[in-house]
Amino acid sequence: MEPAQSKPEGVLSVLDTDLYKLTMQCAVLQFFPKTHVTYKFTNRTPEMRLSLEAFQWVQSQVETLQDLFLCRKEHDWLESKCPFLKAEYLEFLRHFRFNPSKHVKLHYAAVSQTHGDVNLQIEGLWVDTILYEIPLLALISEAYFKFCDRDWSYDGQEENAYEKGVKLLRGGCVFSEFGTRRRRDTETQHQVIQGLKRAARDCQDCSGKLTGTSNVYFAKQYGLQPVGTMAHEWFMGIAASENDYEDATRTGLRNWTKCFGKGVLAVALTDTFGTPAFLKIFEESIPQDLANQDASDTASDTQKVPTYAEIFTGVRQDSGDPLEYISTMRKFYKSMKLPNGRTIVFSDSLNVDKCIEYKSNAEQAGFKPTFGIGTFLTNDFQSLTSGVKSVPLNIVIKLSSAEGHPAVKLSDDLGKNTGDQEEVEKVKKQLGYIGKHWEGGNEKSRWG
Repeated sequence: MEPAQSKPEGVLSVLDTDLYKLTMQCAVLQFFPKTHVTYKFTNRTPEMRLSLEAFQWVQSQVETLQDLFLCRKEHDWLESKCPFLKAEYLEFLRHFRFNPSKHVKLHYAAVSQTHGDVNLQIEGLWVDTILYEIPLLALISEAYFKFCDRDWSYDGQEENAYEKGVKLLRGGCVFSEFGTRRRRDTETQHQVIQGLKRAARDCQDCSGKLTGTSNVYFAKQYGLQPVGTMAHEWFMGIAASENDYEDATRTGLRNWTKCFGKGVLAVALTDTFGTPAFLKIFEESIPQDLANQDASDTASDTQKVPTYAEIFTGVRQDSGDPLEYISTMRKFYKSMKLPNGRTIVFSDSLNVDKCIEYKSNAEQAGFKPTFGIGTFLTNDFQSLTSGVKSVPLNIVIKLSSAEGHPAVKLSDDLGKNTGDQEEVEKVKKQLGYIGKHWEGGNEKSRWG
């Protein structure tokens, strides 16, 4: 069955992206406005290829990105809802325009008479290109399920999201919708959020809570809180641009805090170069200029300078074994003599059962767990003809270089290492990285 053509399609607004793209763009504007970068697209499900018709649709949609701009109502809403976004940045965003003819190289490589591979590269100033990732991923996913795999239907999508929401809320889970980048299409995300909001209304007495969505456009449309802080790209870009992986985490945490302030957007992503390497920096005292931020010089002379671990309210787990991560963070915070109650945001390949399991284990260890749930919500379908799982595309766009230097990510699972292999091995040696395989982290069959 072909999805109804009257549904909205493509990217709806410059805000039809994840909040952390805006927060990172804000920080990049302040600290790295002249940094040149490249991004590379990877399809981790290479057997799921686009037809020429699908590719041409993507081409046409990418061209229309140049027509998007931040309207006055959106600007005012951001100013009110996201006070951490500086006035200088909001003024920049008001004048921001996508320029795909300059920044995006999109090619189709036929491998058969009916299908081919997408070759996609993005290149330009970091501050000008950082917003392409989410819209392009969403468009490629939408194209595949619009033209290549039509054996699905919207029927029951809102109800499915409602039922998942009810189970999560009754299970006491605090969660947000994180599904833009791999959504089946725009209409699916609409229906999912409608279902989740209905679940939240019907479960107001439950201990769980729907805290919002990472998608800024849908947050505005549905009266939700936009949710997010930083992505791996922040640390990857700093490391590559300065060609310094040993100091990149320190620079990233320092600049992030300078940009937004202590305790603001203060959930740190730990696994870009492996959590052990991150924690060595996280336990350090913040620089004196940060300690003096929002405090009188007199007060700062007598007060103990806090560590990064103290001024960040929590951490995000995005790779490796979540239960091992809980144990690692428990030992870390205990060694720092910090009280219970820190947040762990879980965001790696979640479903209802995993959320409830991780919630129980995290709470027993003294944490406040929250969950960012993506593909399980916005691309969970069954084949109409067979009834089996309709597998989502597993696609990513990653920063591939900055200032001519390769950008890499190590993560807490060897299967999620990305970037130039020679550079990966070099950085592993520099940081003393010891890789592990997690059996739950197979990227090729993640949602299959």
